[in-house]
This record gives sequence, C-alpha cells and structure tokens, in this order.
Amino acid sequence: MVLKIINATEAKVGTNIILDGEPYTVKSIDISKTGKHGAHKCRIEAVGMINEKKKVIVVPGTDRFEVPLVDKRKGQVLSIGNRIGIMDLDNFETIELDCPEEIKSQLEVNSNIEYWDIEGEKIIKRKI
Repeated sequence: MVLKIINATEAKVGTNIILDGEPYTVKSIDISKTGKHGAHKCRIEAVGMINEKKKVIVVPGTDRFEVPLVDKRKGQVLSIGNRIGIMDLDNFETIELDCPEEIKSQLEVNSNIEYWDIEGEKIIKRKI
C-alpha cells in the first residue's frame, strides 16, 4: 500500500521511496538546472531500508516515485534462536523475524524492541 506519489525533485534527504520494487531511504540528492534542450535531472543516492544496499540513479526531475507505508511498532521478545520470536504489544500477535547480529547480541527474553512493517515486510530496528 502506497501513501503517496512524489516527483523526483520533491525527494529530500531522509525521504523513503520505492526503487525497483524495494524501499530505499534517500541519503543525498543533486538537482541540475534545466538546459537548453532538456529537463532538469536528479542524481539520487539511496540506501535500502531492508537490505542496506546502496543505489545511485539519475532520473529526469519529472519522474515520479512511490512513498512506502512504514508502520513502526513495538514488541516484546519471546524467544531467541535462529529467528527472534516477538509479540506485538498492541494486538498481541506473535511473529518470528530475522535479526541483524549487532541487535541480536543486545537482546534477551522479555526485552522490548521496535520493529518496522514496510509494505508487508517486517524488520527489527532497535532495542528499546
């Protein structure tokens, strides 16, 4: 589900956009002036919200991007193994998620975490 659609020139640092079906966060944007024979161009550097991959694209300023819906939620850790079992603190739903190693070392059973639901894909972001 997409919240809104923006032009490439409306994207600012920190804006979340969808590139090639994946959610990315804009880290820098350079907008060139319009030329004699063409429209202005935008050079966008973005980092993946889920996979942390860097992507650099150059698009016309009139190109449009979808802005993904990011639902930030809180949960409680139920179990720690290959995957982390958590319970959502709002609706008490239990789910299992993969977790980055740097966050996994900080977690213990019954600790609270923040996880994001980005277009239906859930990731653990930090310990609260």
